[in-house]
Amino acid sequence: MLTKREKVAYGLGDTASNIVFQTVMLFLTFFYTDIFGISPAVVGSLFLLVRIVDAVTDPLMGAIADKTRSKHGKYRPYLLWLALPFALCSVLAFTTPDLSANGKVIYAFITYTLLMLVYTAINIPYSALGGVLTNDPTERVSVQSYRFVFGMLGGLLVTACTLPLVSYFGNGDNAKGYQLTIAAMSALGLVLFLVCFVGTRERVHTPVNQQLTLRSSFASLWQNDQWRILSVAAFFLLTGMVLRSTLAIYYVKYFLGREDLITAFVTLGMLGNITGCALAQWLSQYVDKVKAYIGLQLIAALICVVSFFIGSEQLVLAFILYFLWGFFLQMATPLLWAKMADAVDYGHYKTGVRITGLVYSSVVFFIKLGLALGGALAGWLLAYYGYQADIVQTEQTQNGILLSFTLLPALGSVLVALVMSRYQLTTARVLAIHQQLGAGAAQQEHAKVSS
Repeated sequence: MLTKREKVAYGLGDTASNIVFQTVMLFLTFFYTDIFGISPAVVGSLFLLVRIVDAVTDPLMGAIADKTRSKHGKYRPYLLWLALPFALCSVLAFTTPDLSANGKVIYAFITYTLLMLVYTAINIPYSALGGVLTNDPTERVSVQSYRFVFGMLGGLLVTACTLPLVSYFGNGDNAKGYQLTIAAMSALGLVLFLVCFVGTRERVHTPVNQQLTLRSSFASLWQNDQWRILSVAAFFLLTGMVLRSTLAIYYVKYFLGREDLITAFVTLGMLGNITGCALAQWLSQYVDKVKAYIGLQLIAALICVVSFFIGSEQLVLAFILYFLWGFFLQMATPLLWAKMADAVDYGHYKTGVRITGLVYSSVVFFIKLGLALGGALAGWLLAYYGYQADIVQTEQTQNGILLSFTLLPALGSVLVALVMSRYQLTTARVLAIHQQLGAGAAQQEHAKVSS
């Protein structure tokens, strides 16, 4: 059993990650279009290109982490080594030098690429760390629940404080306000990463005689059919989720017509996220993780569809539905990440090779592809429907924002549910795999002693 203190310490690492991740999801598109002055079509293409580059590096980082040897373990040391570079790159990404139109695009590309590469280098080992804290399936859900509750608290900090801090620090200069706001948040994130490093320990280790090459690692990964299912599901999930989250600001400002309620809207959504994550472990005690995950995706899809039919004057209902969408969708998130650890065990059982970092990072690769496509779709759809910054939008543009904010994310959740219907690692199956892995390890130890 892990102590609550260690679970909290691990969760604070995701608070640090989400200070940047949620800022990118919620505000970077708006920052680029309305503060930095880049066209939405260019922003969409920029997001797609950078996030694909970023995604390609994820499996490589996972393989590097699996081969890491240090006195601090395989995955923990990266929290120590990269906390400061991560904070510095975050500030650079939200800095607005006085450049030409092309110069702004080049600067945005370079700084955003650097930010995503450093994010990968610290977040992949952090994610894999959750799979080696314990091998207890129930504790894994608990660990991930702590992780995402504290991660969403980081998101809550972003949604509740970003725009007020921009106004406070900028005093009328939004470009300066964003830069100083991200600087303050990044400093906090640096401290929290260090707390996570100090407060956690790696307990599940790879076999001592395991020798890995990059080729053999990827060959073993491909034999893991349950990993493939999780990867496809993660891609569809993030595509729809990022599209909806990115367009939330535009939905409130231009469809609901209440720019003054942007902070309240996204903050309420984050509260729904936190509440849902907190209840994931409770749900897993009564419903198998696989069935629960599929059901939650279908509920989230239904909420998105209902949102399409409410009018711009129905503010209260719009707020309630956004809260409920976050509540049900994020209740499924700890279940997904717990299933990644189960997929590691399954791969170990099936191939005899344990590649924790590579399994996590390769699923994150597909998460990043979904992140890339979702962000790019937001920019492309805004351009397609004729969006222009800081003007009264046409009816066609308003309707386009509504459709993109509701029905397309609903489609993403339905596709996730269909893919996960083929997933086989129920709680009972995972426990049986643990027993067989334990028996195999005991036999190897006995043979070693006998010889």
